[in-house]
Parts: sequence; structure tokens; C-alpha cells
Amino acid sequence: MKKNGNLIVISGPSGVGKSTLVKRAMAELPDLKFSVSCTTRAPRDGEADGVAYHFLSESEFNTRLENNEFLEHATVFKNHYGTLKSEVTDRIAAGEEVILDIDVQGARQIRKAAESDPVIRNAAQFILIAPPDLPTLARRLAGRNSENAEQLDLRIAAAAGELRNFRIYDYLIINDELEKAAGELISVLKSIRLRTANIQEELFQ
Repeated sequence: MKKNGNLIVISGPSGVGKSTLVKRAMAELPDLKFSVSCTTRAPRDGEADGVAYHFLSESEFNTRLENNEFLEHATVFKNHYGTLKSEVTDRIAAGEEVILDIDVQGARQIRKAAESDPVIRNAAQFILIAPPDLPTLARRLAGRNSENAEQLDLRIAAAAGELRNFRIYDYLIINDELEKAAGELISVLKSIRLRTANIQEELFQ
């Protein structure tokens, strides 16, 4: 049976546990492909170029933007992020399942792109990972010790805004208990694979 691939858009505020959940899902479903986004922010400890992100200079990012190479792009905390079309469209056509870890701005842009692009419209499924509440998220962020007090306040304010947009997503997963949330994400991903919209041929003729 010949199928198109899926574009799995996963969003959630910083500190909610997206990366951990995606790693769990990819361990369970090893044929999932992670789309590596571009960013102008500096690498954190342990982040390798081309693995965590494609780390670009401001000028490199702007050149790609001018050349219309991004499926979506956003500015978050003064840094630029974007998903290259080349990371997505060819893989979908080849039947691959591509995961994007992007913010609400990017998810909205992909929703908009889907209005005029039937391939994206058919392939894209949107999943929001949320904390049980904002105080829990604040504690998780503080525990990372990677931001100062001002940056933490900015992230919590941004998180509140992102979470209020939950209805632009198809699925909502609350990451209160890691094993439960991981199981729910894996179940959603498995169900997405069974969509009849993915099937390219007529069956049972």
C-alpha cells in the first residue's frame, strides 16, 4: 500500500518536556524522522550543529529567508528560528514521518501554508504538549538553572500566551507524569499513521 508521509508539528512552552517526549517516541517508533530547525541562537552545552539545530549567523538566516527557503520562521527571545522546506517536503513525498518541534508562531504559519498547499494540508497534524499548570512549568524552568530571573519571567509570560492558543492544535497532551504523557504521544502518532487520507491509491476495487 503506497502512502504519503505525515508532518507532525509538536509545540509546547520551553521547559515542558517536549524533547524528552519526542526522544521517547522516536525510540518506540524508530522510523520517525526529526526535522532539524535553523536558529541564530548560540549552541548550549552538548548541542552539535546539524543535530540539535542548524546554527546560522544572522546574515545566513536572512539570506535563506530572502530566498524563500523556510516553511515557517519565527523570532523568539531575539533569536530567529526556521524550518527549511527541504527538510520537509521531499520526505513527505517519500512517505516519511517528519517531526517538527516548533513554537506557536511556526504552527500558525504552517496552518496558513496548508491553505494553499494540498501536500502540507494533507500531511500536517498538530500536537501541543502542555504542563499541568504554570507554577509547575516555572519550577521546571528554575530547575534547569539556564536562565536568570528576568529570562524566566519572559518564558513564563510567553508560555501563558502559547497555551491559550491550544485550539489551533489537533491534539493536547498534558505532561504531568512522564510515562503517561509519553504513552499518549506514542498512541497519537500511531493513530495518525492509520489515516485514510495518507493512502495514495484506490483500494478494494
